[in-house]
Amino acid sequence: MRVAKSSLIGPGENALYGTAAVALSFFVFAYSARFGQISILFYYGLWLPLALVDYRRVLGNYVRYLWIFAFAIFACLSVFWSAAPAQTARTGIQYLSHVVCALIAMRVIDLRTLIKGAIAGIGLVLVYSLLFGVYHYDPLDGSYSFVGAFASKNQLGFYASLGVYFAFAAVILLADGKLWLLAAATVGLLSAYSLAASQSATSVLTGAVVVALAMVARGLQGLSPRRRKGLFLAVAAFALVGVLAFVYGDGFSLILGAFGKDATLTGRTYLWQQGMEAARPTPYFGVGYQAYWVQGFSEAERLWEEFFITTRTGFHFHNTFIEATVETGLVGVLLLMLVLLVTLAGHTWQMLSRAAGRESVVLFGISALLAMRAFVEIDILTPYHVGSFLLYFCAGRLTLRQVSQPRRRPAALVPVPVRPAPAYGGVGR
Repeated sequence: MRVAKSSLIGPGENALYGTAAVALSFFVFAYSARFGQISILFYYGLWLPLALVDYRRVLGNYVRYLWIFAFAIFACLSVFWSAAPAQTARTGIQYLSHVVCALIAMRVIDLRTLIKGAIAGIGLVLVYSLLFGVYHYDPLDGSYSFVGAFASKNQLGFYASLGVYFAFAAVILLADGKLWLLAAATVGLLSAYSLAASQSATSVLTGAVVVALAMVARGLQGLSPRRRKGLFLAVAAFALVGVLAFVYGDGFSLILGAFGKDATLTGRTYLWQQGMEAARPTPYFGVGYQAYWVQGFSEAERLWEEFFITTRTGFHFHNTFIEATVETGLVGVLLLMLVLLVTLAGHTWQMLSRAAGRESVVLFGISALLAMRAFVEIDILTPYHVGSFLLYFCAGRLTLRQVSQPRRRPAALVPVPVRPAPAYGGVGR
């Protein structure tokens, strides 16, 4: 039995395979620490073999992707000055191959398939967490929070906020079939419950903001591109003034108090200060990708002890830019910022410029969510993470050539022959 190539690598024609591949990838990203290396190999098996079907169509021209690969390549090169070369070599190759898988996915699935796969995958992740999840005690603020099957409530909150956003995208932006609308609504409600149970202030706030941004962006689609840009700038300026007034009016403290947080963001400000201190000895190239949080290194051991991390793994500075500076220096953080900012700016421009930019609206929302979370998490800095997968998926979509709609030519004026009127006089019917 021969399988048609389009059923595997044809965007829009491979909805069944693409939806399953995205859903299972999301599940692996969530629980690879639980299921081990076999789950990672399964993830690679979903995407890399597609290059054997038609490598030119699946891989494309990688010269156009150099700005996307820049940080991943630099992370691999940091093995030459890394404080932990073996750790850097292994994780650098993992990150680079993870980027390749995201770019393959970007070329072989379309927006509808991504949304359907995300809804199915997040639904599986949250159901698994609700069935096998636990509560953890936080010794820093003395509270209990539901972490699901994760090691951190912030990761559960991230998947829940993604579930809310993709449900919004399916219901409001695409409206594709009653079955998927019902599935999206179900996952959206499940995500909202998980978001509340996790008590993750970061996920609640960023999720709410990105849905509001997507609603504004969707509303702008009804205007002409020129008016759309003008109104967007006006709304952005008004929002900036509002945010500044909110911050200087001590509104930030009110938000933190509502979530039971203090002004230190449960120790994050101290972590940021420690990260900036750690970056000073090697400011330009860092200590090596993933070479700081290594067991046996004195500073990592000290911070693990101060923050009650008994496993001595899975900890970070809770800021993408600080973490990247410590590991890869200013060069590395600039390369990573290049990918993040170009992706956000590119989809913002396409959302404002295109006559019908539903895809740009959805990808703009994803990019905005990742950009906001970069200040308090490291979603885009590690391999086998849903955040980095979505970032490079969105970045790659900017490289695809968009087919413009052909302009209608004015109809030519063709002379119409005039027939003589029939003569009725004197002739009987």
